[in-house]
Amino acid sequence: MNVRFDRIRLGRFAESGERLARTVTIASVSFGRSLLWLLAAIIVGCGVWMLLPLSRGNGAEPAASGVAAVEPTPSGNAAAAVSPVSEAQAPAMAELGRLRISSQTWRRGGLGSKALVTFTLRNDNDYAVKDLEIVCAFARRDGSHLTDRSRVLADPVSMKSRKTFARIPVGFVNVNADQAKCSLVAARRA
Repeated sequence: MNVRFDRIRLGRFAESGERLARTVTIASVSFGRSLLWLLAAIIVGCGVWMLLPLSRGNGAEPAASGVAAVEPTPSGNAAAAVSPVSEAQAPAMAELGRLRISSQTWRRGGLGSKALVTFTLRNDNDYAVKDLEIVCAFARRDGSHLTDRSRVLADPVSMKSRKTFARIPVGFVNVNADQAKCSLVAARRA
């Protein structure tokens, strides 16, 4: 009786195993088709992404001084012909000699990938300034240069005063950055 019971049990197990194998085969075929469509979508997406124009990002464009435009001459000497820009086109640039950063610190933010700069700007001019452009240079612990990041701040600073800018994000920073030195590049009269 034991032998017969084992044969029946084995027979049922074999039948259920075949059904299970058929189900797994059907599931793997449908999963394979889904995987194929997903792979095709990823390839098409990457192709479209590579065809898009590059972004300038992080304001890395050089600042326009607004003083003069240089035009090349037929002889190839670009410095020979300088045409002045009209006063209406040029923004009133502030005197940078009377603007200075008196104190500055930096720390990491955004899970350690972004630089947050805190600094105090002193304005000793007889007029208010705005559109302050700062550039921060980041370096390793040994002092070797890593990267520069720039930022334009629209907040005005009153005449003969100082203003503290707290935790200003200046962009992504290298994980090896240990030191930062920010300096003022440009400003306009308010």
